[in-house]
Amino acid sequence: MEKVVEIKDIEKIYYLGKTEIKALQGVNLEINNKGKFICICGPSGSGKTTLLNLIGCLDRPTRGDIIILDMKVLTLSDTKLSQLRNEHIGFIFQTFNLIPVLTAYENVEYPLLIKGLAGRERKRRVLQMLEEVGLIEFRNHKPEELSGGQRQRVSIARALVTLPEIVLADEPTANLDTRTGETILELMRKISKEHSSTFIFSTHDHKILNYAEKIYYLRDGRISLKEQ
Repeated sequence: MEKVVEIKDIEKIYYLGKTEIKALQGVNLEINNKGKFICICGPSGSGKTTLLNLIGCLDRPTRGDIIILDMKVLTLSDTKLSQLRNEHIGFIFQTFNLIPVLTAYENVEYPLLIKGLAGRERKRRVLQMLEEVGLIEFRNHKPEELSGGQRQRVSIARALVTLPEIVLADEPTANLDTRTGETILELMRKISKEHSSTFIFSTHDHKILNYAEKIYYLRDGRISLKEQ
């Protein structure tokens, strides 16, 4: 059986001058099935974003091993890592990270342009994703013309348009009001099931825990698991 994510005895150490900061200490995590909704919960500074960056192949651990979709990440070249990110992992950020000069349509289309997808299939996928997140009428609007919730929907569509097996969401509701945040979470859970994408998101918002199938608690760089 293909494992979606396997983290083995991970440590991540940063240095501020001569001061050693252990962001992660002996973390183990295993996700075996696609289409799951996983929450990494903990206070600010607990190591949530560090762990997400390691799973997303944006950083390397000080010690330990990372296996993503049966690929040993630490053995991959930079080119192979970029390919893994582009083809198998989607990212959703709390600050949306949309390109301000591009429309909603163009922001969602951008990762498909990088992949070199043909024009007709590219258009079909972009319109389908905008329809799924309820923004087809706003496809020609730029980010500054959209509300926070609408911008987050664009970022969700952009993350999913490449049909990734894994979607990483770092505090995806942090800049949204309570009602909009709940709407976004419902949308993410629905899409997770329909596309068999495994969503892994970090949060310190305890209201989000009701949506998770598994919850990993991080504190002081160490992890524990609570089954839902």
